[in-house]
Amino acid sequence: MLMHLIPPPLSDLSIDSALPDDVFERIFSFLPIASVIRASLTCKRWHEIIHSRRRSLFCPCSQSKPWYFMFTCTNEASPGGFAFDPLTRKWFSFHLPCIEKSNWFVSTSSGLVCCMDSDSWSRVFVSNPITREWRQLPEPSAKTQPDYSTVAISVDKGSLDYIVSLARSKQVSDDFHQWEFMVHLYRSDSGKWVTPIMEVFSGWRGGDDSVICNGLLYCLIQSTGVIANTVPRHRLIMYDTFTASVHGHLCSSSGSLMGSSIPVPCALTCGRLMNLKDKLVMVGGIAKNDRPDIIKGIGIWELRENKVWREVAKMPHKYFQGFGELDDVFASSGSHESVYIQSYGSHSSIGV
Repeated sequence: MLMHLIPPPLSDLSIDSALPDDVFERIFSFLPIASVIRASLTCKRWHEIIHSRRRSLFCPCSQSKPWYFMFTCTNEASPGGFAFDPLTRKWFSFHLPCIEKSNWFVSTSSGLVCCMDSDSWSRVFVSNPITREWRQLPEPSAKTQPDYSTVAISVDKGSLDYIVSLARSKQVSDDFHQWEFMVHLYRSDSGKWVTPIMEVFSGWRGGDDSVICNGLLYCLIQSTGVIANTVPRHRLIMYDTFTASVHGHLCSSSGSLMGSSIPVPCALTCGRLMNLKDKLVMVGGIAKNDRPDIIKGIGIWELRENKVWREVAKMPHKYFQGFGELDDVFASSGSHESVYIQSYGSHSSIGV
């Protein structure tokens, strides 16, 4: 005797009970961040799925576009800023409870924000602005306070572990031409700082900007001496962070970083480094030929595999007119295929 199995009415089916957690995670990963936040408030299960793994927030899929975070200058006890969602083309206000003022050095990667205070350059926080979770990293061991310092963070999208780098410069006592350059690296899986390299530069200092791309730490260094107007005042040095994970101890080098350094594509007033889909991109202020401290335009370059710069774009003059002529007049950041350039003192920004 044949029996026909009759499925239950559709009204009795619950999508929430029929789909496993990993399918929901996949669905949430395709949503804009603003929609993910609203979804987390729908029910207890969705809230636990979104906040337990956090993969949809930390590592969005390729269809999602990165948000642009902009800090505001304020004297409030808990400063914050605004975040721009390019999908909805809306601004959202936010605040980071771990910082007390707006003047912090910031680096981002896959949804995590790393902040370093601008006073002592020793307090470092890693936070998620969406969930408002944060932690303070232990201070790296250092004998003296640096004169210049820059911070960078890189998140491993597979393990969700992250690495934080501090590239510091300190002028050598009694020798204004010598600068000590040191790199500190923190790994979340070990919870410890290592200082894998230290080098003394002659006539060059670091601490302007840095970024981690494909495991390589890139740092901009700047000339401290008087050079010809035709010679760029900046160079790019590289360090393989994987080497630090293998050795993990201080290694003094003699010209190794400077010997492998790369000149910038042209005379620049300043530079901003960023990781766009594991490609190193630099946004730079193009200096005038006769006045290297005066900016005449803004360009974007990509570093190719053969260590040669390729020009990607230049800002049209009609947009650049409001930036001014000083050497350091803009902030810039980017991720995936988007680059944002913001003029200092202005609430407007340009997306490329």
